[in-house]
Amino acid sequence: MNKPLKQHLIDPEICIRCYTCEMTCPVGAIEHDDNNVVVNADACNFCMDCIPVCPTGSIDEWRVVNTPYTLEEQYEFDELPEQGEVDQPDASGTEAGDAEVDPVAALLAEAHKGAGGKAKAPATASKPAINLHNLGHPVEAVVQGNYRLTAEDSDADVRHIILDFQGKPFPVLEGQSLGIIAPGTDADGNAHLPRLYSVSSPRDGERPGYHNVSLTVKREEGGLCSNYVCDLEIGAKVNITGPFGATFLLPSDPDARLLMICTGTGSAPMRSFTMARQRTVGTKPGGMMMFFGARTPDSLPYFGPLKKMPDELLHKHLVFSRMPGAEKEYVQDRMRAEEDAVAEYLKDPKTHIYICGLKGMEEGVEKAFTNIAESIGEQWLNLRDAMREDGRYHVETY
Repeated sequence: MNKPLKQHLIDPEICIRCYTCEMTCPVGAIEHDDNNVVVNADACNFCMDCIPVCPTGSIDEWRVVNTPYTLEEQYEFDELPEQGEVDQPDASGTEAGDAEVDPVAALLAEAHKGAGGKAKAPATASKPAINLHNLGHPVEAVVQGNYRLTAEDSDADVRHIILDFQGKPFPVLEGQSLGIIAPGTDADGNAHLPRLYSVSSPRDGERPGYHNVSLTVKREEGGLCSNYVCDLEIGAKVNITGPFGATFLLPSDPDARLLMICTGTGSAPMRSFTMARQRTVGTKPGGMMMFFGARTPDSLPYFGPLKKMPDELLHKHLVFSRMPGAEKEYVQDRMRAEEDAVAEYLKDPKTHIYICGLKGMEEGVEKAFTNIAESIGEQWLNLRDAMREDGRYHVETY
C-alpha cells in the first residue's frame, strides 16, 4: 500500500498565468503548457518560495493522495479535484506509543493550513469565463485607443489602452485580467510569455454595449511588454490570452458596499468596479469608498475623472507621498485618519474589501485594519478570515 503524501497543486480557475511562480521556483518544479501551470510532484521539495510571490493565492493548494496526480493529469484540469478518500497506511510497523497518531489526519490538517486562506469569489458574482484563449490559441485584438493618463512631465508614463475584439468572443468581468504576448522571441529563441494586465473597463465595454476592453499600463524602464503596449498605435493588432481570474470579482448585489484600497495601476480593477456600479446603481449613496495612493496628482491615473465622480457614489481619498512641502502620506495613514468611516464599513456584513497594487502596501494596510478593527472590539485576523471565507475579502498584489 502506498504511503499517503501531501501534493502541491495550482488552482487553474484562480491562476492568472503570470508564470511568476515558475520563474521563482529554485528547483524547476513548476512548468506550463499552452493551457495550465502545474507542479511536478517528483521535483517539488516544499521550499514554499513560490507561495508569497503569487498575486492570487492560486499557488497555495494542497491535496493528500495515495498516488500523486501526474503532470499530464494536471494539464487537463479545468478545476482542482476535491480531497478524496485516502487509504490508511499499514500500522504493523507502528512503534509503541504511536498508536493514537493518525498520519492521514495529520497530513490533511497540514495541507489545509495554507499560507493565507483560500480566496473565494463573492457569492453573488457572475460566473467568469476562464482561459478561453491560451498560448497556443490567442485571440487577435485591434487597438482602438492609446491615451496618456499622467502628465507629460510626470516620472510615470501610464497609458489607457482600448482594445476591440472585432466580434470574436472575449467575455470578461470586472476584476479579471488578460495576457498580452509581445512579438519576437527571448534569448533562447522561445516566444515571449504573456504579461498580465487587469481590465479597467466594465463587462459591457469601455463604451457601453460595445464590449471593447480597456487596460491601465505603466511603462517600465527596460520592460519588454510594457514598452510594447505603451507604444502601440491605433489599428495595431495584438495577440491576447485569457480571460483569467475567478475570485477578484464584483458582487452583483446592488446593496453590496465596496471598500477599495489601491496604488498606481492597481486602480485598474477599481475603475472597472466604479464604472459598472455607476451604470447599474446610479448614484446610490453609501456604496463605495476608495483609498488611492500615488506620488503626486500628476502621477495618479484617472485623477481628473475621479475628482468628478460624485461623493454620493464614491467617497474617495486620494493620497500622495511626494508632495512638495508636505509630509509623506500613504493609504494606511489616511485609513487611520478616517478610522470611523472605515470602521463603519467593517461592521457592515454587506461590505467587500478589495486591495490591489504593489505588494509592499500590504503590511501597512494590514496594520491599519488591525488598529481600526480593535477600535470596534474586533480581532482583525478573525474578521479578515471570516470575510475571506464569505467571499468578501480580496487581495491581488504584485
